[in-house]
Amino acid sequence: MRRKCDGERDARGIGSLPGSLGEAISCTVKSERVKETLGDHIFEKFISNKKSERDRYRTNVSDYELERYLPIL
Repeated sequence: MRRKCDGERDARGIGSLPGSLGEAISCTVKSERVKETLGDHIFEKFISNKKSERDRYRTNVSDYELERYLPIL
């Protein structure tokens, strides 16, 4: 859903931040600037750590899910 201010941001060349950690990881993997800045070894470790973080988050069961769905089971 586009908001009213999106057109103004587009006109100024201002992009949006990634909507999820997965999107942020994908953007970072494609970034030559980040890779050059961190160096190959640190870059690979950073990406690996962020993927692990994303996986731990995805497999976490929140309090909301427990309260909402556990009684149904």
